Amino acid sequence: RRKRPSTAKHGWFDPAQYRGLSVDMSLAAQVDDQIKEAMKAKDADRLGVLRMLKTAIKYAVIEKYGADGAAKDEDVITAVRKEIKKRHDSIEAFTKGGRADQAAKEQAEVKILESYLPQAMAEAELETLVKAVIAELKATDKKAMGAVMKACQAKAAGRADNRALSALVGKLLP
Repeated sequence: RRKRPSTAKHGWFDPAQYRGLSVDMSLAAQVDDQIKEAMKAKDADRLGVLRMLKTAIKYAVIEKYGADGAAKDEDVITAVRKEIKKRHDSIEAFTKGGRADQAAKEQAEVKILESYLPQAMAEAELETLVKAVIAELKATDKKAMGAVMKACQAKAAGRADNRALSALVGKLLP
């Protein structure tokens, strides 16, 4: 039998490679794992957010694949984005209503949810992508915005915020 490689005091597990989420686990499995960790740590705020996320993922999977479906990473990312959008809307409403405490709570939930999103594209990288898509589609006016947005979303593969992408496409289209 081969012996697992040893690292310092952690045995075969190297914490330098572990940023809270495993690379070889699906995102749905990572959410389940994080729920267990939050339970062990008695972190009620994180646990509540993760349970809500798990429920949202289940609803999305049932809606898309039926009761026997399994969550794919893109389904999880879509559910996370939808939940973040809800939180941003709530933050805006709480801020207008003078409820800074609730807005801060929602902001903390957004931070937890953002840890499940892929690394966002830099502004310059996003602008380069949009310009390339506009040139590729030969878009000349705002009427082509829908086609440009669709192509940009496909090429960004979940790494770009749709609001920022829409604003950038609107700015770059003549």
